[in-house]
Amino acid sequence: METRFGAVLQVDRTSVRILLLSSRVLAATSSPYSLAAFAAVGGAIVVWGMVNAVSAVGAMNSGLDAPAPVPVAAPVDKVGPPPPPPPAFVFDAPLPGRTINSPFGLRQMPWEENGRLHEGVDIAAPAGAAVHVATDGVVLRSGVSSTYGRFVEVVHKDGFHSFYAHLGRDAGLRRGTFVKRGATVAYVGNSGRSTGSHLHFELRNKAGEPLNPALFMGKTFAEKGDLPLKAAARVGRKVRLAQVSKWPEGMKAKMAAQMAEKEGASEVGGQVIRVKGGRVRTRINVVDG
Repeated sequence: METRFGAVLQVDRTSVRILLLSSRVLAATSSPYSLAAFAAVGGAIVVWGMVNAVSAVGAMNSGLDAPAPVPVAAPVDKVGPPPPPPPAFVFDAPLPGRTINSPFGLRQMPWEENGRLHEGVDIAAPAGAAVHVATDGVVLRSGVSSTYGRFVEVVHKDGFHSFYAHLGRDAGLRRGTFVKRGATVAYVGNSGRSTGSHLHFELRNKAGEPLNPALFMGKTFAEKGDLPLKAAARVGRKVRLAQVSKWPEGMKAKMAAQMAEKEGASEVGGQVIRVKGGRVRTRINVVDG
């Protein structure tokens, strides 16, 4: 407002200065024409000053009449719920996309007289396929067994152990090496007492008891209480007769020798009894006379 009043005063002062300058010029002459010209110029200057003053006052009043702008509050983003905590346990499949062809439970192989617990699952895959660790852990041991062939064992959170067997070769990981879930620990093979190229995969609890890996593979558990420990440790009574396309090397010769022993004992009227350890005990009937 002060600026606008200053503009009006400045206009009036300018008009007065022009009038004073004109009067001094005309005071030096006494011509009637000069006096008339002076009057005309002075009137024009006064009118011009009044017009400017009125315009300035009008602009000032229009600014005063305009309503003050209403401040607009910035939109506030809605705060959503906090993200859920990460799951306590995550288990991947050691061979993603492959199916289990021999499940966990009682199983009888063609060369066995009775069923026994198959403590893991068998997953068929071509030789050389990468085997991935099921969850974060530390390599516990690796080596070669007469039955499992080449193997790798990894220990995990809460005492879980995962076991990978019948491998073609391991990934060269030393004992104590940390492996992140999904890392390659070995490659599929056909070592040990195997009927073809596949992976034998086991999962055990802290006490060393076997668990059904199928209940963990590819699954996530928010809390420890969500783990299916009881269901995974349950073993059904039904014995499944395994179907194999290839017998382990030397197994057919071993069975043929056992059958020959049984037949020889039967020819002499004896009774064949198999005892623990695979040995055969024969009872021969003795006839008087």
